[in-house]
Amino acid sequence: MNAIVQDFFDENTNTFSYVVADPATKKCAIIDSVLDYDAASATTQTYNADKIVQYVLENSLSVEWILETHVHADHFTASQYLKAKLGGKVAISHNITIVQETFSAIYNFDVKYFNSHQSFDYLFDDHETFNIGALEAYNIPTPGHTPACLSYVIANEAVFVGDTLFMPDYGTARCDFPKGSASTLYDSVQKLYQLADDTKIYLCHDYLPEGRSKFCSISSIAEQKSRNIHINTQTDKQAFVEMRNHRDARLAMPKLILPAIQINMDAGKFPEPESNGVRYLKLPLNYF
Repeated sequence: MNAIVQDFFDENTNTFSYVVADPATKKCAIIDSVLDYDAASATTQTYNADKIVQYVLENSLSVEWILETHVHADHFTASQYLKAKLGGKVAISHNITIVQETFSAIYNFDVKYFNSHQSFDYLFDDHETFNIGALEAYNIPTPGHTPACLSYVIANEAVFVGDTLFMPDYGTARCDFPKGSASTLYDSVQKLYQLADDTKIYLCHDYLPEGRSKFCSISSIAEQKSRNIHINTQTDKQAFVEMRNHRDARLAMPKLILPAIQINMDAGKFPEPESNGVRYLKLPLNYF
C-alpha cells in the first residue's frame, strides 16, 4: 500500500481508530478516535487517545486531518484532545447540520448555536477530494446509519466505512436512530460495492460474533460482496429493509448514546462550565 495504516482498538466500546500516514511526507490523518468515558462517574480519560499521540510522535508524523466518519453513539470522540496535542483539522460531512438540528430538538438546545458557530473545522461536500500529504483521497456519502455518514477512500486502496459495514459475519449497521433509514443504507452499500474488489475495508467496530475468536478490523470489497450476512450481491433491497427494520426494533439503545451524541455533534467539545466551574451533560428523561 502507498498509505501506512495503524489501528488502535478500544475493547470497552469495540471501536477501531486509525492513523493513516503518507510515508513520503510523514503527513497523516486520524480517523474515528476514542475518548475514554466512565458513565457511572461521568468522567473522561485519555488512555486510548494517548496511544495515538505516542504513535504519531514516535513516528515523527504531522497530523493534517482528524476525520469523523459520523457522529458516534457508542463512544466519545477524542478529536479536541488530539487537536490540542497534535494539530490538524477536525472534519465531517456537511450533513452534520441535519444531526445537529435533529438532536438539538431532542436535547432542547438552541440550534442557532450550531448555525452561527460551527465547531467542526471543515465540512466535506459529497464526493469531495482532499489530500493526506501526497496521498489522494475522497469521500463517498454513505448515509443510512445516520444522515451524516461518510466513507473515506484513500489512495484508491482503502476505504474507511465507519459503522456502515461490519465484518461479513456480523453484517451491517443499525438504522433506527433519528433520520436513519434502512433503504438509504442499502443504497449506500451499493455505492461501496462499486469500488474495486481488492479495496481494503477498514471497519470502525467488531463485536466478535459466535464462532470467531479474534477481533478483526479489515475486510475487502470482494469479501463483503460475497459473504456479508446482511447485504451481499444476492440481497434484494426489500428483503434487506424488512430484515434491518425487524432486527433494529429488538435492539437496545447504545449505552452511551445520550451523553455521547451531545459531545460528538459539537466536534468533541465539552459544554461550557457553569457558575460553579462544573460542566454538565444533559439527558432527556423518559424521551425514548
